[in-house]
Amino acid sequence: MDDFQSILENGINFGRGGEKKADNKVKTKAKKKKYITGAHGSGSAMQKAKYREQRANRKKK
Repeated sequence: MDDFQSILENGINFGRGGEKKADNKVKTKAKKKKYITGAHGSGSAMQKAKYREQRANRKKK
């Protein structure tokens, strides 16, 4: 009867238990430094790095 009473008062929580932890990890390859600078050798990444550099230099006028 005590469990039933607590369910009536608090409701049922189907979510994840515990608190969420803040992760400061890089989750995608696109955010890693080698991919941003194009250093890993991929042609498309090197081209994207070139465009990022051009865009960054536009703001420095």
